[in-house]
Order: sequence, then structure tokens, then C-alpha cells
Amino acid sequence: MDKLKMHSPDLTQRNIEQIAELFPTVVTETLDADGNPARAVDFDALRQELSDHVVEGPQERYQLDWPGKRAAAFAANAPIAKTLRPMREESVDFDTTKNLFIEGDNLDALKLLQESFLGKIKVIYIDPPYNTGNDFVYEDDFAESSADYLTRSGQKSETGDRLVANTEANGRFHSDWLSMMYPRLKLARGLLTDDGIIVASIGDDEHANLRLLLDQVFGPENFISDVVWQGGRKNDSRYVSNGADYMLIYARNEMHLSELGVRWREPKVGLDAALTKAASIWSTRQSEAEASLQWKAWLKSKKTAGEITDSVARYDQLQSETGRPMNTYGNITWPGRGGPTYEVLHPTTREPVSLPKTGWRFQKDEMDRRMAAGQIWFGSDETAIPRGISFLDETSEQVAISVFEQDRKAASTDMRNLMGEIAFENPKDRRVLARWLRLVTGAEKDAVVLDFFAGSGSTGHAVMSLNAADGGHRRYILVQLDEAVRHPDYDTIADVARERLRRAGAQVQRETGLEGADLDVGFRSLRVATTNMADTLTTADDLVQAALSEAVGSVKPDRTDEDLLFQVLLDWGLDLGEPIAVEDVAARRVLSVADGALIACFAEKVTDAVVREIATRHPLRAVFLDAGFATDAARINAEQIFREVSPETDVKAI
Repeated sequence: MDKLKMHSPDLTQRNIEQIAELFPTVVTETLDADGNPARAVDFDALRQELSDHVVEGPQERYQLDWPGKRAAAFAANAPIAKTLRPMREESVDFDTTKNLFIEGDNLDALKLLQESFLGKIKVIYIDPPYNTGNDFVYEDDFAESSADYLTRSGQKSETGDRLVANTEANGRFHSDWLSMMYPRLKLARGLLTDDGIIVASIGDDEHANLRLLLDQVFGPENFISDVVWQGGRKNDSRYVSNGADYMLIYARNEMHLSELGVRWREPKVGLDAALTKAASIWSTRQSEAEASLQWKAWLKSKKTAGEITDSVARYDQLQSETGRPMNTYGNITWPGRGGPTYEVLHPTTREPVSLPKTGWRFQKDEMDRRMAAGQIWFGSDETAIPRGISFLDETSEQVAISVFEQDRKAASTDMRNLMGEIAFENPKDRRVLARWLRLVTGAEKDAVVLDFFAGSGSTGHAVMSLNAADGGHRRYILVQLDEAVRHPDYDTIADVARERLRRAGAQVQRETGLEGADLDVGFRSLRVATTNMADTLTTADDLVQAALSEAVGSVKPDRTDEDLLFQVLLDWGLDLGEPIAVEDVAARRVLSVADGALIACFAEKVTDAVVREIATRHPLRAVFLDAGFATDAARINAEQIFREVSPETDVKAI
């Protein structure tokens, strides 16, 4: 019976496999550090395949570089012997929810998610820690001290002598920040679907560096937008009120988005109110002129108040026949020269109207159709060139613009109202997040949303609010480091986030009246931990007799069957949000995932009868504890029983 590997995937080997698909002749075999055969890349052969497209040695090239970059890239690919342990007592609706909250270092979490969510995340939203010139909480092994940075960057010799006039101490923080972000972004990219999107919020300090880094990881051809969020004015600024943050948006594959014909659109703000008001004005009009004045005055007041945008306000005319709000500024002349030319008669004078010098935008049959549909505006006589008409009720959606204003104080107020006086600086605005999540996910209302700098959990709150608003079933995966926070009721930011999600879920249900409805407001809480497997590589000299019996088993004594189950889910690449049922099979406790996608039995003294009962259920996968069989014969018999009863089942042991 094969055993599961029980560690995160080796991404270097995955890269070698991808190279092998493109250039089979460059992959060879070598011996690893333990003397075992391993696949490797013959770089001389690869250079030959790439001909003159290889940049060698110190040749100048265009790229973002910094001290520590190679170590950061290595960190992204290196496997880890860690797992995710469930925290049932910290969860909400643990057995049924599909949302995940992961406590721990996001570098570890991203590695652990590689198999289960590879190519499955539709949207990644992150608001990473801004570089304030201080050391980071994320202390990766490749982070440098000030002295190491100055030596590596050539500003000091190995003996500590200064080599340049002014040391760029601030550069270490830029380098550390980039080294922190680089492996995380590389791992995150692999989780996105082919039409997936990443949205990264950032301030001025690292905006330029983050854009270059995203160009490097995602490719400049996949850049979508650099959105400016004006969140308030700073009247005490010396020069300019730099109150803006930025949202850098990249696609996993923009060409694929284009091939799919993807267009992001959002509802026009205030559209319904405007249509209702226009109908009221028209139905009570004394004259068309009076109705027109009332309509324009209403639009002006609402635009000033911020209740409508220009996408509604520009429909400032009312059609004389129906009172429908319309816009008559559409250009129907040919762009450039050489457009179609034909005679168009004025509907009143019956004389040919003035022909544009460049010709008409449409062929004659399309022009006739638009005229019949009332979509062409004519002047008082034939001397005016006609214009296109668009009606407000025909264009309910708009393209999002790359600059928007929304005061950040609202997010802090929301946080206080929900959580009380919690010292949490600048929480994300869930309304802004919900708006962009709706825009990006579009019709995919079952999309998976990932935020691996979760903070107070605003992204999860936004997902629940959005689902309540449009009936969606989007899921969230949040990752937050267990960073300490000064508060009498909470030890870490992760604690704050979990409590915020509990209260937010109840609030969303209460405000929408959806208590008991098909709305997932729960979350399955997990935490990054050391592997469940005992260290069986300890030498005999290091073992004391008391520990000898523990070393025989492969599982640490403090781990539960649910702990083991989640490591198996990770190893097999199964969704961590699938429903879990606890059952009794032949007096043994088993865990069934997703109605038979996996049945796990980690009980002791497992007999042939237990194995046969599980096999009769024909699960897709089954896993047992290697040391849990009643006898060696029972272990051998297990494979034979499955071959006879359920040959399609993939059977493993740990």
C-alpha cells in the first residue's frame, strides 16, 4: 500500500516537469544529496535549445533586482514539512461551511494550498503591510540584518569598512519588503484560474516597486489598471495632499480574458432613483419646457450630493414623445475619412440633411433601423448634422473608472460599530472591496476569493455582504499571521479577524433578513503547524528507551484524526472546504469527506471486516493509518479486499 508524502509540493520539481514538456532532451538524471536518482536540467543543453536568447553572466538586462532576490526565489520553491490543523472551537458551522480562515505565516499557507487550490482562485485581493521603514513581522529566513545588507549591496566591506560616502540604510527595508513579497506573489500566481485576477492595494512608499514586481511575476502584458483611491484630504500637508492609495490590477492571462470576451461592467449609481424621478416629473408636467427644467435641476442637485455620477447626469434631456431620459451627444460621423455616403432626409422638412465630410458611421440599412427606433436626433431643420440618441433605461451598466473617491473614515466607523473600540488602524473598506469583487467576478457567483494579508477580515465581510446582495455563493480564503495585538480581549490580529467574521456574518443575516437562508456566513478555522508525522529520522544514539515506542508510530501523539485528515486533504489536493461527516463503521470511527470522495480511518486495530465495510461504499479514495491495522496480515489483506470489492478506489496509508 503506497504512503502519502505528507509535505508541501516541491515546486522546483514541478518546474522541471514543465521544462521537460517543452524540451524533453534537456532533462536528465542525477543523484540527490542522499544518493538517490533525481531529475535535473542540463543547462548546457537548455542553452543550446534557446540558441541566442540566453543572457549570460554580467550582461546588462532590464529587470528589477535587489539584494536577497535569489534567496527569496528559492524560498518560494522549497517544500515544507508543515500542515494545517483544524480549530473547530474557533470556527462557525465547521462541518458545512466552505469558507476558510487560516492562522499562520502566509508563505507557509500558500505552499500548503498549492495542491488543493492550484488554478482554482478567481480573485486574489491583498493589502500587504506598507513599508514604513521598520522591520517586518514576517521574518523569513532570508531577511537580512542591516550589516548583512550593507555588505551584500557593496556599501561596506566584509570587515565593516564603509565603501561609499552615504549608506542607504533605507534600502535594506525596500529589499526586505521585496524579498517578503516576491515568493508570496510567485506562489499566489499559480493559484489563479486562467481568467483570474489579482488586486493589490499599496501606498506611495512601495507603489513603484510593487508595480515592477508584479510586472516581473505576472508579466507587463497582463497589467489591467492602476486604480487611484482618493480616501481623504490632508490639509496639514506641506506641498500636496497625498491622500491616495493605489490598487494594482493584473490578470493571470489577459489574452485569455480577451478571447473570452470578458468586459467588466457595474451598475450605474442612482439609476433606479433617476428613472423613478423622471417618470414622476413627466407624469405631472405642465409643459415639456417645465419638465426639462425640473429634470436638469434634479440631476444637478443629486450629482453635487454624490448620489449619482456623470454616467447618469449626462442624460439631461427628456424625449418629447415619452419623457424618457436621453442623451443626444452621440457622434454618428465616420472616424477619419472614407465613410459611407448616402442621402438622409430630415423627418420634418423632408430635405436632405448636411452630409458629414467624413461620411456616416453606419451603413444605410443600420441608419434606417436606428431612425425607425427613434435613436437618431435631428435639429430643427436639415442644416444641423444628426446625432445619436442613447436612453438611460437602455444602458444600466457602466465601465469603472481608474480614479474614485471614498472617505476611509467610513471603514473605521463600521469597525467601531461592529467591534467596539479596537485599536486597528486603517481597516479595509468592505464596500470598496465588495464593489471590485462584484466587478471582477461578474456572473461567476461561485468564485473563490483569496486574501493572504487578511488583517481584520474585511475581505470575508465583503464576500458575505456581496452574496447576500445578489444571491451568490462566493467563497473566501483568508490568511492572517498570529501577530500580537494590544487588547484585553484578543491576543492576536487573527483573533480579532475571527471575531469580526462571526459578528459580520450575524450582522449580514440580520440586516438582510436572511437568517436560516442559503447564505454561508461560517468559516472553517485552520492554523499552520508542524507536520503530524513524527520525526523517524532520529538516530539510535539520540533515542532514549521511553521514546523508542513513540518512534515506531508515524504520527505525533498529540494529533487527532481530524488533524490527520486535513494533512491528507492537502496531500491529495482535495478541497479543504468539502463537508465532513463522522461515521461509525464496524465499531471504528471514520471520517467521510464530500459524500465518499474520501473515507479516512485512523483508528487502531483495524480488521478485515472494517476494511471490507469501507470498500463496499466504493469511495474514490481511502486512507488508513499504517500502524493502525490489527496485524501485518490485515494490512496486506486491505489492498486485496479493495482490489476485489472496489478496484476503482485509490488506497493509501500514512
